[in-house]
Amino acid sequence: MAESWNTDTSEAVYRSRDAIKNLRISVRVERVTSSVVLSQHLQQTVLSQQNPGVIELDTLTPQAQAGDNVEELVVHWQEKLFSQSEMDLFQSEAACHSPLEKQYHTEVRALLRTKGRRNQRVFTYTEHDRFTSLQQLHSEDSVTTAQSAPTFLAERMSTVRNRRQERRTVDCSVPRSKMITWEPSHDFVKSSHVVTNAMTTMHIMADLGPPGRLGLKENECLLFTVRTDGNGVVLLKPDFNKGKEPYRVETNGEKKEVWRLTLDNVSTAMAAEDKEKEQHMYKDLYSRHKDYLNSLVGHDFEMPPPGVLRLMVNGEIVSALGFEYDNLYVHFFMELPNNWSTLPFQPLSGVTQTCRTKTIGKESVALFSYPFSFEAFHLRENESQESLPQWPVLYFKVLSLDYWQRYRTEGYGYLVFPATPGKHVVTCHTWRPLQTGTVSGLRRFFIGGSPELEDHSYVRVPGTFKGDRLSRFGFCTETTGSLVFNLHCLQHARAFVDARDLRKKRQSVVDQLGGFSQQGAVYNIMEAFQRARRRMQEARESLPGDLINTSAQTQSMM
Repeated sequence: MAESWNTDTSEAVYRSRDAIKNLRISVRVERVTSSVVLSQHLQQTVLSQQNPGVIELDTLTPQAQAGDNVEELVVHWQEKLFSQSEMDLFQSEAACHSPLEKQYHTEVRALLRTKGRRNQRVFTYTEHDRFTSLQQLHSEDSVTTAQSAPTFLAERMSTVRNRRQERRTVDCSVPRSKMITWEPSHDFVKSSHVVTNAMTTMHIMADLGPPGRLGLKENECLLFTVRTDGNGVVLLKPDFNKGKEPYRVETNGEKKEVWRLTLDNVSTAMAAEDKEKEQHMYKDLYSRHKDYLNSLVGHDFEMPPPGVLRLMVNGEIVSALGFEYDNLYVHFFMELPNNWSTLPFQPLSGVTQTCRTKTIGKESVALFSYPFSFEAFHLRENESQESLPQWPVLYFKVLSLDYWQRYRTEGYGYLVFPATPGKHVVTCHTWRPLQTGTVSGLRRFFIGGSPELEDHSYVRVPGTFKGDRLSRFGFCTETTGSLVFNLHCLQHARAFVDARDLRKKRQSVVDQLGGFSQQGAVYNIMEAFQRARRRMQEARESLPGDLINTSAQTQSMM
C-alpha cells in the first residue's frame, strides 16, 4: 500500500485571468479500513486474471463506505462551512461578541431550523477567521510525510494575521511616551521587522475524529490551503491530484487512523462565446494601451538630413593588462576622416582615472571601467564614387605614474570603430618606441620619461601623409600590453526607414550601409582586391616590353 500514495505535497502556483470567486474545489476524504484494503487487493487480483468476468466487482465493494467513512464535497471560494465545534460554540448568543461571531450565530441558528448543514467532517476557515499560520504548520504534519519543525520566520509570521485583526484605532490626541526607538535591540529587530504580504487565504479542514465524537479540536487537521494576491496568482498546497494517487492523511490520536484525500478542480469551464468575447476585450484593451503609450512617446523623432549617416558610440575602456609598471591611466582622442563632422560641443579626447593593477592569474590587470560617448555625422559629397567611407579612429596612449608623480609612456595603440552596429568587444595591442642602450632603461626607471611620438597617428597611417609608401625601416619598437574596449554602436539614417530606398540597388554609400551584416566583409575584400590590383600593375610595369607582347599573344591564342 505504500506505493499507492501521492507524496508530492509541495506548493503549486497557478496564474488565472478568471475571477477567483469562480473557483470550485472537490474534496473527498475516505477512511482506510481493512475492508477497503481487502477490496482493492481483490479488485487488482481479478483485473489481472485472464477472465475477469467470473467474479462480479460490485460484490467486492464494502457496504460501509457510505456514512462516516467517506465524505465528498464541493467547496466554493471563501465559502464558510461550519465544523461541529463551531456549531456548538455559535449556538449560544452569549459566546458571540464581535460582529463576525454574531453573523455566524445567525447563520448557525438558520441551519438548525432547516434541514441542517451539508457537511459533517469537512469544513473551512475563511480569510476573516482566526486560523494562524502556526496552527497551519502543526496541522500540515498530518498530511506530509516529512516531520519538520517550523522555522523562526514561520513562527513570527504566524502572529501577523492576529495582529491585523486585533488592531484598534488609536486616539491621535494622546501623546505616546516613546515614539522612536533610537537603539533597537537584537530581539526587538527579530520580533518587529517582519514583512507581510497582502494575500487572501482560505483553509479547508477536516474533523477526522471517530464516529459519534466529532467536535474535538485535537481531531481537526488541515487538508488544503488556497492563497491569492488579487493579481491572478493562485497558490495551492498541496496541488490537485490530476489523476494521481490520493494523499495520505494520518491522525494524531491513539488509533493513528489513515485517511485518503483527493482534490480536484471542478470549476465551470467558460463557454466558447464568453471566451471569445473576453479575448476581444483583451485585444481592445491592449490596443488602447498601445495607443496610449504611443501618444506619450510621440512620433516627432529627431532625424538626420537626407544623405547623412549618424554614428553614435557608447564605449567603455574596460581593462589594461600586460604592462610593465603600475598606476596606469589612458589618454585618448578621436580622429575624423574626410566628410566626417561632429557637434561643436562634442569632446574628442579624454583621460581616464589612475588605476592600480591587481594580479589575475599570471597577468597584472588594471580595471578602468571608464565610459565615454561619441557622435559623428558622415556626408557623402560625390555619389558617383564607389569606395566605402573611412571610419573614425580612436588613438590612445597608456601611461604609468611613479612615486614622484612622473609619468612613463607604456604603449601606443589605435582602434577603428566597427562598421556594423551592435555590441563589440575589441582587444587592442600596444607598442612603444624603444631606445637601445642601458642609459635609456636606467633613465626610465629612476627619472621617468621615455621616447614619445610627436604625432600619435603615426601608430597607424598619419593623416598628413600624402606619399605612396610609408617606410618605418630602422624604427625600434617594443610590444607592451593590451587594452580591452566594450563598444555599443548605433547607426541612424533616413535610408534605413525609407522603404523606397531600401528597394533600390543601394548605389549610394548610405544605402550600402543598410547591409549591416555584409559591410565589414565587403570593406575587407575591397581593400584586399585594391592591394592585389596595385601589385599586379607594379609587376606588369616592371616586365620588359618583349615579354609583355609575348604574354599578350599567348593570351590571344588561348
